[in-house]
Amino acid sequence: MQRQTIERQQLEQDLRLAISRNELEVYYQPVVKSETGRVSSLEALLRWNHPKKGQISPEVFIPIAEDSGLIGEIGKWVILHACEQLSTWRRYGHEQLTMAVNLSSRQREMGFDANFVQEVLSKTGLSTDLLTLEITESLLMRDTEETVDWLGNLKTLGVNLSVDDFGTGYSSLSYLKRFPVDVLKIDRSFVNDLPDDPESVSLVNTIIAMAKSLGLGLVAEGVETQEQVDFLRAAECDLLQGFHYGRPLPVAALTDWLDSDRRASANG
Repeated sequence: MQRQTIERQQLEQDLRLAISRNELEVYYQPVVKSETGRVSSLEALLRWNHPKKGQISPEVFIPIAEDSGLIGEIGKWVILHACEQLSTWRRYGHEQLTMAVNLSSRQREMGFDANFVQEVLSKTGLSTDLLTLEITESLLMRDTEETVDWLGNLKTLGVNLSVDDFGTGYSSLSYLKRFPVDVLKIDRSFVNDLPDDPESVSLVNTIIAMAKSLGLGLVAEGVETQEQVDFLRAAECDLLQGFHYGRPLPVAALTDWLDSDRRASANG
Protein backbone atom coordinates (compact mmCIF):
# COMPACT_ATOMS: atom_id res chain seq x y z
CA MET A 1 0.00 0.00 0.00
CA GLN A 2 2.88 2.34 0.78
CA ARG A 3 4.45 1.64 -2.60
CA GLN A 4 1.14 2.28 -4.36
CA THR A 5 0.75 5.56 -2.48
CA ILE A 6 4.23 6.70 -3.47
CA GLU A 7 3.62 5.74 -7.12
CA ARG A 8 0.33 7.64 -7.15
CA GLN A 9 1.99 10.73 -5.67
CA GLN A 10 4.70 10.56 -8.31
CA LEU A 11 2.11 10.25 -11.10
CA GLU A 12 0.29 13.28 -9.74
CA GLN A 13 3.52 15.29 -9.80
CA ASP A 14 4.21 14.15 -13.36
CA LEU A 15 0.66 14.95 -14.43
CA ARG A 16 1.05 18.52 -13.19
CA LEU A 17 3.79 18.98 -15.79
CA ALA A 18 2.21 16.94 -18.57
CA ILE A 19 0.54 19.85 -20.38
CA SER A 20 3.62 22.06 -20.45
CA ARG A 21 5.72 19.11 -21.60
CA ASN A 22 3.29 18.29 -24.45
CA GLU A 23 2.71 14.79 -23.08
CA LEU A 24 -1.08 14.96 -23.34
CA GLU A 25 -2.75 14.17 -26.64
CA VAL A 26 -6.35 14.01 -27.80
CA TYR A 27 -7.34 10.90 -29.75
CA TYR A 28 -10.60 10.70 -31.68
CA GLN A 29 -12.97 7.78 -32.24
CA PRO A 30 -15.55 7.86 -35.05
CA VAL A 31 -19.28 7.44 -34.47
CA VAL A 32 -21.13 6.26 -37.56
CA LYS A 33 -24.71 6.20 -38.78
CA SER A 34 -26.12 2.72 -38.41
CA GLU A 35 -27.97 2.83 -41.73
CA THR A 36 -25.09 3.94 -43.93
CA GLY A 37 -21.93 3.21 -41.94
CA ARG A 38 -20.72 6.74 -42.73
CA VAL A 39 -19.12 8.88 -40.06
CA SER A 40 -21.39 11.31 -38.23
CA SER A 41 -19.38 12.53 -35.27
CA LEU A 42 -16.23 12.01 -33.23
CA GLU A 43 -15.56 11.47 -29.56
CA ALA A 44 -12.51 13.19 -28.08
CA LEU A 45 -10.52 10.90 -25.77
CA LEU A 46 -7.54 12.02 -23.72
CA ARG A 47 -4.26 10.09 -23.78
CA TRP A 48 -1.10 10.58 -21.72
CA ASN A 49 2.25 9.68 -23.25
CA HIS A 50 4.48 9.48 -20.18
CA PRO A 51 8.19 9.97 -21.05
CA LYS A 52 9.26 6.92 -19.00
CA LYS A 53 6.14 4.79 -18.53
CA GLY A 54 4.72 5.17 -22.04
CA GLN A 55 0.96 5.26 -22.52
CA ILE A 56 -0.85 5.51 -19.19
CA SER A 57 -4.46 4.37 -19.14
CA PRO A 58 -7.11 7.08 -18.60
CA GLU A 59 -8.57 4.74 -15.97
CA VAL A 60 -5.38 5.38 -14.00
CA PHE A 61 -4.71 9.08 -14.51
CA ILE A 62 -8.22 10.55 -14.77
CA PRO A 63 -9.08 9.68 -11.12
CA ILE A 64 -5.76 11.25 -10.09
CA ALA A 65 -6.65 14.38 -12.07
CA GLU A 66 -10.07 14.51 -10.42
CA ASP A 67 -8.81 13.96 -6.88
CA SER A 68 -6.02 16.53 -7.25
CA GLY A 69 -8.12 19.18 -8.97
CA LEU A 70 -5.98 19.03 -12.12
CA ILE A 71 -9.08 17.96 -14.06
CA GLY A 72 -10.06 21.64 -14.20
CA GLU A 73 -7.09 22.74 -16.28
CA ILE A 74 -6.87 19.46 -18.21
CA GLY A 75 -10.57 19.44 -19.06
CA LYS A 76 -10.40 22.95 -20.48
CA TRP A 77 -7.32 22.01 -22.49
CA VAL A 78 -9.12 19.00 -23.99
CA ILE A 79 -12.24 20.84 -25.10
CA LEU A 80 -10.21 23.68 -26.63
CA HIS A 81 -8.03 21.26 -28.62
CA ALA A 82 -11.02 19.16 -29.69
CA CYS A 83 -12.94 22.18 -30.94
CA GLU A 84 -9.91 23.59 -32.74
CA GLN A 85 -9.41 20.25 -34.48
CA LEU A 86 -13.09 19.96 -35.39
CA SER A 87 -12.95 23.43 -36.93
CA THR A 88 -9.92 22.37 -39.00
CA TRP A 89 -11.58 19.17 -40.24
CA ARG A 90 -14.76 21.01 -41.18
CA ARG A 91 -12.76 23.62 -43.13
CA TYR A 92 -11.14 20.81 -45.09
CA GLY A 93 -14.40 19.37 -46.29
CA HIS A 94 -15.79 17.27 -43.45
CA GLU A 95 -18.76 19.57 -42.87
CA GLN A 96 -20.95 16.81 -41.44
CA LEU A 97 -18.77 16.29 -38.40
CA THR A 98 -19.72 17.11 -34.83
CA MET A 99 -17.70 16.55 -31.66
CA ALA A 100 -18.38 14.91 -28.29
CA VAL A 101 -16.24 15.67 -25.23
CA ASN A 102 -16.49 13.97 -21.85
CA LEU A 103 -17.18 15.98 -18.71
CA SER A 104 -16.29 15.08 -15.13
CA SER A 105 -18.45 16.16 -12.22
CA ARG A 106 -15.34 17.73 -10.71
CA GLN A 107 -15.09 20.13 -13.65
CA ARG A 108 -18.14 22.01 -12.40
CA GLU A 109 -16.35 22.57 -9.11
CA MET A 110 -13.21 23.70 -10.98
CA GLY A 111 -14.93 26.47 -12.94
CA PHE A 112 -15.99 24.74 -16.16
CA ASP A 113 -19.18 26.56 -17.12
CA ALA A 114 -21.29 27.85 -20.00
CA ASN A 115 -19.22 31.04 -20.27
CA PHE A 116 -16.03 29.07 -20.87
CA VAL A 117 -17.72 26.86 -23.47
CA GLN A 118 -19.04 29.94 -25.27
CA GLU A 119 -15.53 31.42 -25.33
CA VAL A 120 -14.13 28.23 -26.87
CA LEU A 121 -16.85 28.04 -29.51
CA SER A 122 -16.43 31.70 -30.40
CA LYS A 123 -12.67 31.33 -30.66
CA THR A 124 -12.93 28.28 -32.93
CA GLY A 125 -15.84 29.56 -35.01
CA LEU A 126 -18.16 26.66 -34.20
CA SER A 127 -21.89 26.84 -33.61
CA THR A 128 -23.16 25.40 -30.33
CA ASP A 129 -25.09 22.56 -31.97
CA LEU A 130 -21.82 21.02 -33.19
CA LEU A 131 -20.69 20.20 -29.64
CA THR A 132 -21.97 17.41 -27.41
CA LEU A 133 -20.91 17.23 -23.77
CA GLU A 134 -20.96 13.71 -22.35
CA ILE A 135 -21.82 13.22 -18.71
CA THR A 136 -21.95 9.98 -16.76
CA GLU A 137 -25.15 8.47 -15.46
CA SER A 138 -23.67 8.47 -11.94
CA LEU A 139 -23.40 12.28 -12.09
CA LEU A 140 -27.09 12.61 -12.91
CA MET A 141 -28.07 10.17 -10.19
CA ARG A 142 -26.74 12.62 -7.58
CA ASP A 143 -29.45 15.00 -8.76
CA THR A 144 -28.30 18.06 -6.81
CA GLU A 145 -29.57 21.56 -7.46
CA GLU A 146 -26.03 22.60 -8.36
CA THR A 147 -25.88 19.90 -11.05
CA VAL A 148 -29.32 20.86 -12.37
CA ASP A 149 -28.31 24.51 -12.67
CA TRP A 150 -24.91 23.68 -14.19
CA LEU A 151 -26.32 21.43 -16.91
CA GLY A 152 -29.26 23.76 -17.45
CA ASN A 153 -26.89 26.65 -18.20
CA LEU A 154 -24.89 24.50 -20.62
CA LYS A 155 -28.08 23.40 -22.36
CA THR A 156 -29.35 26.99 -22.60
CA LEU A 157 -26.13 27.77 -24.45
CA GLY A 158 -27.29 25.40 -27.19
CA VAL A 159 -24.89 22.46 -26.84
CA ASN A 160 -26.13 18.87 -26.76
CA LEU A 161 -25.96 16.76 -23.61
CA SER A 162 -25.32 13.03 -23.73
CA VAL A 163 -25.53 10.40 -20.97
CA ASP A 164 -22.49 8.12 -21.20
CA ASP A 165 -22.52 4.47 -20.04
CA PHE A 166 -26.31 4.53 -19.88
CA GLY A 167 -27.91 1.61 -18.07
CA THR A 168 -25.13 0.93 -15.57
CA GLY A 169 -26.62 3.02 -12.78
CA TYR A 170 -29.45 0.64 -11.87
CA SER A 171 -31.38 3.57 -10.50
CA SER A 172 -34.56 5.49 -11.05
CA LEU A 173 -34.84 6.91 -14.55
CA SER A 174 -36.69 9.97 -13.30
CA TYR A 175 -33.58 12.05 -13.97
CA LEU A 176 -34.34 11.80 -17.70
CA LYS A 177 -37.28 14.10 -17.03
CA ARG A 178 -35.34 16.39 -14.71
CA PHE A 179 -32.24 16.92 -16.83
CA PRO A 180 -32.20 18.32 -20.40
CA VAL A 181 -30.39 15.40 -22.03
CA ASP A 182 -30.44 14.81 -25.79
CA VAL A 183 -28.65 11.50 -26.31
CA LEU A 184 -28.23 8.18 -24.50
CA LYS A 185 -25.11 6.07 -25.05
CA ILE A 186 -25.86 2.40 -24.46
CA ASP A 187 -23.06 0.98 -22.32
CA ARG A 188 -20.73 -1.51 -23.98
CA SER A 189 -21.53 -4.13 -21.34
CA PHE A 190 -25.01 -4.48 -22.89
CA VAL A 191 -23.63 -4.63 -26.43
CA ASN A 192 -20.90 -7.23 -25.78
CA ASP A 193 -23.16 -10.28 -25.86
CA LEU A 194 -25.47 -9.21 -28.68
CA PRO A 195 -27.22 -10.80 -30.43
CA ASP A 196 -26.92 -14.21 -28.72
CA ASP A 197 -27.71 -13.35 -25.11
CA PRO A 198 -31.49 -13.01 -24.55
CA GLU A 199 -31.09 -10.75 -21.52
CA SER A 200 -28.83 -8.34 -23.42
CA VAL A 201 -31.26 -8.34 -26.34
CA SER A 202 -34.16 -7.52 -24.03
CA LEU A 203 -32.27 -4.74 -22.23
CA VAL A 204 -31.06 -3.08 -25.42
CA ASN A 205 -34.49 -3.25 -27.03
CA THR A 206 -35.99 -1.69 -23.91
CA ILE A 207 -33.45 1.16 -23.89
CA ILE A 208 -34.03 1.84 -27.60
CA ALA A 209 -37.81 1.89 -27.19
CA MET A 210 -37.57 4.17 -24.16
CA ALA A 211 -35.21 6.60 -25.90
CA LYS A 212 -37.47 6.81 -28.94
CA SER A 213 -40.55 7.40 -26.80
CA LEU A 214 -38.71 10.31 -25.12
CA GLY A 215 -37.38 11.68 -28.41
CA LEU A 216 -33.74 11.05 -27.49
CA GLY A 217 -30.88 10.13 -29.80
CA LEU A 218 -29.02 6.84 -29.31
CA VAL A 219 -25.42 5.68 -29.61
CA ALA A 220 -24.38 2.06 -29.01
CA GLU A 221 -20.84 1.82 -27.63
CA GLY A 222 -18.44 -1.09 -27.93
CA VAL A 223 -19.63 -2.36 -31.32
CA GLU A 224 -17.06 -4.91 -32.48
CA THR A 225 -18.76 -7.44 -34.77
CA GLN A 226 -20.92 -7.43 -37.88
CA GLU A 227 -23.54 -9.43 -35.97
CA GLN A 228 -23.85 -6.62 -33.45
CA VAL A 229 -24.13 -4.10 -36.28
CA ASP A 230 -26.91 -6.10 -37.94
CA PHE A 231 -28.88 -6.40 -34.70
CA LEU A 232 -28.56 -2.73 -33.75
CA ARG A 233 -29.43 -1.57 -37.26
CA ALA A 234 -32.54 -3.75 -37.27
CA ALA A 235 -33.45 -2.41 -33.83
CA GLU A 236 -33.18 1.14 -35.24
CA CYS A 237 -30.35 2.34 -33.04
CA ASP A 238 -29.28 5.63 -34.60
CA LEU A 239 -25.51 5.64 -34.19
CA LEU A 240 -22.76 3.08 -33.57
CA GLN A 241 -19.30 3.40 -32.05
CA GLY A 242 -16.62 0.78 -31.57
CA PHE A 243 -13.61 -1.08 -32.93
CA HIS A 244 -15.69 -2.53 -35.77
CA TYR A 245 -15.55 0.91 -37.37
CA GLY A 246 -12.47 2.47 -35.85
CA ARG A 247 -10.30 2.64 -32.76
CA PRO A 248 -9.42 5.94 -31.07
CA LEU A 249 -6.73 7.48 -33.26
CA PRO A 250 -4.38 10.48 -33.14
CA VAL A 251 -5.08 13.41 -35.45
CA ALA A 252 -2.99 12.32 -38.45
CA ALA A 253 -4.35 8.76 -38.50
CA LEU A 254 -7.93 9.90 -37.96
CA THR A 255 -7.57 12.42 -40.79
CA ASP A 256 -6.58 9.56 -43.10
CA TRP A 257 -9.59 7.58 -41.83
CA LEU A 258 -11.93 10.50 -42.53
CA ASP A 259 -10.54 10.97 -46.03
CA SER A 260 -11.03 7.26 -46.72
CA ASP A 261 -14.60 7.43 -45.41
CA ARG A 262 -15.33 10.42 -47.65
CA ARG A 263 -13.98 8.60 -50.71
CA ALA A 264 -16.10 5.56 -49.88
CA SER A 265 -19.16 7.77 -49.53
CA ALA A 266 -18.46 9.51 -52.83
CA ASN A 267 -18.20 6.14 -54.56
CA GLY A 268 -21.58 5.13 -53.23
